[in-house]
Amino acid sequence: MYYIKKYWFLGIVGLVVAIVVFQSASNEEGTVTLQEEHPLVREPKMETSSTKTEQVVVDIKGAVHRPGIYEGTPNMRVHEIVSLAGGFTDDADETSVNLAQKIEDEMVVLVSFLQVTEGGTSGEATSDKVRINHATLEEITVINGIGPSKAEAIIAYREENGMFKEMEDLLEVSGIGEKTLENMREDIQIP
Repeated sequence: MYYIKKYWFLGIVGLVVAIVVFQSASNEEGTVTLQEEHPLVREPKMETSSTKTEQVVVDIKGAVHRPGIYEGTPNMRVHEIVSLAGGFTDDADETSVNLAQKIEDEMVVLVSFLQVTEGGTSGEATSDKVRINHATLEEITVINGIGPSKAEAIIAYREENGMFKEMEDLLEVSGIGEKTLENMREDIQIP
């Protein structure tokens, strides 16, 4: 009798283990079967920022047929925005803008008009403003209140942090305060 009780207990333990193993194996097979029966069932793909097309907004003003705000992509050039705006007017100074420049978000493109000189003939407009995001060291030093050391600081800041978006961004540059910014405001252009 002792012999039967001993093996009866081992038989029940073996049966429980077999049921657990069989149950887990059948769950895995069911999952595989479900995937094989339904090949169109897939995990949803997450949309990444690289699949979205980034939009850039540009404001074009001055001597173009349809001045206004236009949308583009970051790889577009200024000449494409000018084309979207209907092209240059007859009195536009086409040399006042860099047509090969890539556009940037919140950029302002100002197309100057040809100026009439005292003799009554048209002359090219001269832009006395320094484009701070693209200016060289020599160009920056001609700005009122900016010497070589501040010009170097502006270029270093621009290289480390990217383009200036607005005038007040210049306050972040070492050595430029409110008074210096006010003195140079009329001499610079930020796209």
